[in-house]
This record gives sequence, structure tokens and C-alpha cells, in this order.
Amino acid sequence: MSEQAKQAIETPVLDRYECRSCGYVYEPEKGDDKSDITAGTLFAELPVSWRCPVCTANKVAFANIGPAGTASGFKENLGYGLGVNTLTPTQKNILIFGALALGFLFFISLYGLQ
Repeated sequence: MSEQAKQAIETPVLDRYECRSCGYVYEPEKGDDKSDITAGTLFAELPVSWRCPVCTANKVAFANIGPAGTASGFKENLGYGLGVNTLTPTQKNILIFGALALGFLFFISLYGLQ
């Protein structure tokens, strides 16, 4: 396990929290401009009266989704597959859409075989 992964596990205070009602993600590094919450404010430090800026759900409607840049999915499933389970969501998007674009280019290149 890399040093960054160990450090991320040991410091859950930087974890992001997602609203289960609308999908809004509270990131401590960014804060919440609509409610005048400064950057660096941890989710646990938010006032009890704070609500989701999108759907006005309570704090209890939020679930911990871990720090930014971590692999998505259940931790016990990360060891399965061909290594793609350990990719971050951004890396998975690049892999999927890059393969689709490459396939499209190959398909279009068939017109040049006349």
C-alpha cells in the first residue's frame, strides 16, 4: 500500500460527504460559498443548522464517501478483476471514453480502404 493511501486512511477528516437525496458532494477543501462556510471546514465542524445547498437536506442525509481521488467501490472488491477496480472514477472515465473514441476512429478509418 502506498504512503498516500496509508495517510488517507489515517486522516478521515478530509473525507468528502455526499447527500443521499440529491448527490451533492461536500468537500472540506472547498467549503460552501452559499452558506458562508470557509474552505478547510471539516464536515463534523459544520453547524447543526447547516443544510444541503441543493436540496436543503439535513446533515444526517449525508454519507461519507472518502477522500478525493480514491478508488470507487467496496474495499473488499478492489483486489478482483484485471486491476481496473483500483482506478479512480476519473481514470475509469478516461479508459472507457478513450476506448470508445479509438473504436470510432478505427471504424471511420475503414472508409479509407477503398
